[in-house]
Amino acid sequence: MFDFLKTKKNYENVNASSFKQLIDETPNAVVLDVRTAAEMRSGAIKGAINIDLMGADFQQKIAKLDKSKTYFVYCRSGNRSGQACKMMGNSGFEHVYNLSGGMMSWPY
Repeated sequence: MFDFLKTKKNYENVNASSFKQLIDETPNAVVLDVRTAAEMRSGAIKGAINIDLMGADFQQKIAKLDKSKTYFVYCRSGNRSGQACKMMGNSGFEHVYNLSGGMMSWPY
């Protein structure tokens, strides 16, 4: 009855161990850190590229990414990366994973 209220979730939330396993198993995986540059300097997942969700140019930078690749997105707690995943999914990205719990849940 209220189908218009249901927005299709076009990304998947995964825990830290699944996130790491998927990165390791996915050829050409792109790891995307959506925190600020300062936050990223305090520790990041190896090989991550930084596109700050709060940056004014976030949408433009995301638009330049290859939609055919698989993206693993994270932030500090999983909130901003969830927002980024949603935006990416709405922009036509089909393979997007959010690190549930963010860096706070990352023991590696």
